[in-house]
Amino acid sequence: MTRWPWIIGLWLLVAPFCQAHPLMNAYLEMVESNDGTTSVTWRHPPAASGMNLEPLYPAGVKIVAAQTPQDEDGLISERYILRGASRFWSGCFIGLKGTTSSATEVLVRLELANGQTRVAVLRSPVDVFVVPKQAGHGQAAAAYFQLGMAHILTGVDHLLFVLGLLILVPRPMMLIKTITAFTLAHSLTLAVATLGYASAPLPPLNVAIALSIFYLGPEIVRKQRGGTSLTIRHPWLVAFVFGLLHGFGFASGLTSLGLPHTDIPFALLMFNLGVEFGQLGFVLVVLALVHSFHRLEIVWPRWVAALPCYTVGSLGAFWTIQRAAILLQSLS
Repeated sequence: MTRWPWIIGLWLLVAPFCQAHPLMNAYLEMVESNDGTTSVTWRHPPAASGMNLEPLYPAGVKIVAAQTPQDEDGLISERYILRGASRFWSGCFIGLKGTTSSATEVLVRLELANGQTRVAVLRSPVDVFVVPKQAGHGQAAAAYFQLGMAHILTGVDHLLFVLGLLILVPRPMMLIKTITAFTLAHSLTLAVATLGYASAPLPPLNVAIALSIFYLGPEIVRKQRGGTSLTIRHPWLVAFVFGLLHGFGFASGLTSLGLPHTDIPFALLMFNLGVEFGQLGFVLVVLALVHSFHRLEIVWPRWVAALPCYTVGSLGAFWTIQRAAILLQSLS
């Protein structure tokens, strides 16, 4: 039996379940006033997206005023006033109630009446944030760092692009140069987009990111067959160009939340560090596996050895078609 039935079968089996960035980011901003009330802005995806969550507060905390929910850039914004929490929300909990069909990241930002800020990330109704009496920058830094790391580790499209670079560039020095170029490029556009100097519409951006992955598949096959091209000779250049696109994709994890401008520089720094840490961890795991296979002298069948490059190309093609269809549907 040839390798093609295995490759096609695996692609058909895996492709429908491989969704890039399955996280449904939501943002809960709470601002405490000196009169004992707390103004709340709850930004979340519409229920049709599969996320049907609401903030959960202690029993004595009640809504005393509310505005009509508004649709803002594809997210639902609910604004209301709470009363009944203890001073500075000390010892109070903030959680979630409801259901969600996918992984969820809810960033909670609580600005207290004394000017201090508490930040946390909730990932499911099981998570509960108990507001501490004292919290320094380390607590907020950890929340933004976790958000960045989760964004890269659950972003299958970004990881698949990095995997394609690892397959394409076997030499250590060139690999370091290529990964560094990709890192610098996406860090640049991540900063530019988050700080508001430039932006990219998400539907066509997603198509371009999928095309970058699809582009690597044939290049890997060409190199394995002894061919050459600009990508094979200068992979760092291609990594830098496509890294600019991926940086705009990373930025969507922060810009969609609507953070206060005063928080953006610090959040950007820690978020980007989380992205880089997650990417580095993924690269080290892949290299460790490859090194282990060499040390164990495992001899793979030819179709297994070819599977990674065909997976990169096949999933890249699948996402390109899928996202192009979504883009065309939004334009009609």
